[in-house]
Amino acid sequence: MKSTTSALKWSAIERLATQFIQLIIMLFLARLLGPNAFGLVGMLAVFIAIAQAFVDSGFSSALIRHTERTEADFSTTFYFNIIVSLCCYFILFISAPFIADFFEQPILSELLRVLGVVVIINSFAIVQRAKLIITMNFKTQAKASLIGVVLSCGVGITLAKLGFGVWALVGQTLSQTVINVLLLNIFLPWWPKTGFSKKSFDYLFGFGSKLLVAGLLDTIYKNIYQVVIGKQFSASQVGFFTQANQLASVPAMTLTTVIQRVTYPMLSNIQNDVNKFENTYVLTLRMAALIVFPLIIGLAISAEPFIDIVLGEQWLPAAELLVILCFSFMLYPIHAINLNLLNVKGRSDIFLKLEIVKKSLITLMLFITVPMGVKAMCIGMVINSYIAFFINSYYTGQFSRLKTGQQLAALMPIYISVMVCASTTYLAANYITTKFTLSAYIHLLINLAMMPILYIIIVRSTQRDLYSQIMAIIFKRKVS
Repeated sequence: MKSTTSALKWSAIERLATQFIQLIIMLFLARLLGPNAFGLVGMLAVFIAIAQAFVDSGFSSALIRHTERTEADFSTTFYFNIIVSLCCYFILFISAPFIADFFEQPILSELLRVLGVVVIINSFAIVQRAKLIITMNFKTQAKASLIGVVLSCGVGITLAKLGFGVWALVGQTLSQTVINVLLLNIFLPWWPKTGFSKKSFDYLFGFGSKLLVAGLLDTIYKNIYQVVIGKQFSASQVGFFTQANQLASVPAMTLTTVIQRVTYPMLSNIQNDVNKFENTYVLTLRMAALIVFPLIIGLAISAEPFIDIVLGEQWLPAAELLVILCFSFMLYPIHAINLNLLNVKGRSDIFLKLEIVKKSLITLMLFITVPMGVKAMCIGMVINSYIAFFINSYYTGQFSRLKTGQQLAALMPIYISVMVCASTTYLAANYITTKFTLSAYIHLLINLAMMPILYIIIVRSTQRDLYSQIMAIIFKRKVS
């Protein structure tokens, strides 16, 4: 328990601090560069992400899950990663002009050829990251990530101030990747000690290939909205969507990553103890909801004053999209934890089937919503998110005693508490600021003060066990 708590703490520090710093800098760069620059980079996100998925090919998850890892497994992963990364970059390089023509944005060709180098660079640290996760050594990852983010932010801001426009975003991304990979190799020196092993490859690819296909589907559909908006509308519209999507996804994805990185190896180790496994699993679901739900919905009710203050009037069209997308990402941690159970149980085949079903629904929703505009597309994302919960939880129930009804029973009290707090805060803040003609700053301050107070009061009354758990982690005391 002590090692898990320590791992959770350092994983939280690494993810939260890194994402917080990066978000602040991205907001600062957004104000300097405007929606068009972010839209151009957003159009390329799907191509870089697909290449990254191919490079990993699920090998990292296979290594983490494997209980009898050998040096041949790590060496085989390394050689595979390097070869695939070079192939992926070559494909990106030669396809860059065609991608630029597709979006009718000539500058995208040069941007993709430079930005694509991150695919090769990242392949030199995949084994190090897997080793650190296996040993639950998140402290080392925290140091590498934080130093990389801080130094790369300096690069991005400098380039933006010097008038490099969209290239400031490229420079920031490249420098962060280079610094992070270098530091991981310095903190955890490793080089393959054996040759490529067909036996290792067969195991790793046998498990990882299904995750690769599922990961590719997930990656494509996470970024397909930027592609569709970029083709059907404009770079600025992509910028508004990208910024809203990033703001909504950061708290959900960051905290989910923290929880997953700790619980995946932990649940893998206790998978044979049914009672302990399922009790831990339910606790993980509830704790994720207790933390993520209020953050996401708190952001939703503060969207307009927040964007007005931080990004300026040029970004206000993103506020309405942000409100909608918050309701989509609210359930993100629940989806991720449900799918985690399938990986722990070794059912990557079911994982893949679920991804195909859910992505088919997204495709259908896109066909329906694209003609109605970007706002309708965002509403479609919310609908898909709630459908996905029932699909994921149904299959989770096939491999455990955690049926959909039990998950709903565990999550609904938290969901209702958050909605009550958010509705009360939203109505009160709007009434006060309208009646007394107060500024966006005061509006935001009321939200930031009122909702947390209401939420803590309700949680202490209705979720005492979770409240005690969180206080124990924060203040390092025993749970009563």
